[in-house]
Amino acid sequence: MSALEMISQHCKTLRLPTIAEAVPEALTLAQQQDWSLESFLAYLLEQETTGRQQRRIERLLREAHLPPDKTLARFDQARLPLRLRRQLPGLIEGEFINQADNILIFGQPGTGKTHLAAALAYEWIQRDYTVWFTPTYKLVDGLLRAKRDYDLERELKRLDRFQVVILDDIGYVQQSREEMEVLFTFLAERYERRSVVITSNLVFSQWDQIFKDPLTTAAAIDRVVHHSRIIEFGSDMTSVRAEEAARRQLQELGQAPPDPA
Repeated sequence: MSALEMISQHCKTLRLPTIAEAVPEALTLAQQQDWSLESFLAYLLEQETTGRQQRRIERLLREAHLPPDKTLARFDQARLPLRLRRQLPGLIEGEFINQADNILIFGQPGTGKTHLAAALAYEWIQRDYTVWFTPTYKLVDGLLRAKRDYDLERELKRLDRFQVVILDDIGYVQQSREEMEVLFTFLAERYERRSVVITSNLVFSQWDQIFKDPLTTAAAIDRVVHHSRIIEFGSDMTSVRAEEAARRQLQELGQAPPDPA
């Protein structure tokens, strides 16, 4: 076995896969550029660190279950009012997550609430935050099953490992008392400990449709709003889906240019 093969084998044993792959190229560069031993070692360690971070980001993205292609690059920020565009850089950095603050995104159906929430989540994961995205009804279904199996506490602990949970379309749960109770339990459990991002087409005055009981509604709103950032898509914003449908129809009639690539 050659010395290079021995190095590769030792790296694999020590779980240093990126160094194992980088050694041949690093040796060539070191010889060509007359690196010191310190520079050679620093280069290898930098490659391993970068590789581990990339693999971690890939794993976090898989675990987050984000909707595909809903990134910030594909989000039309020009649709947002200026005051909202000014908030984006601060939201992207995710400092609110360290403070266990919440984000509430309100707007009419189709205006881009889900896209914005998912796009921000992509950015947070790049900054090493753990995120889980779910339609609210799926979260509620999972909590109901756990409760019926006397396993609700364990399920809440499992969700607690995510620094941010994104509840998409909170207004679309079936609104039974059992669903209301487990949803409230989830929100109360994360209060001042972990962040929640909620998208909704129901303003707070309509949340009694979700939680039914006025006291529970007030308590839920209180926990969500306390330490929160509120993003309101203006009532004058039109549906993205409606705009796309109209654009396609015009293209079919030959009255509009094709979408840019």
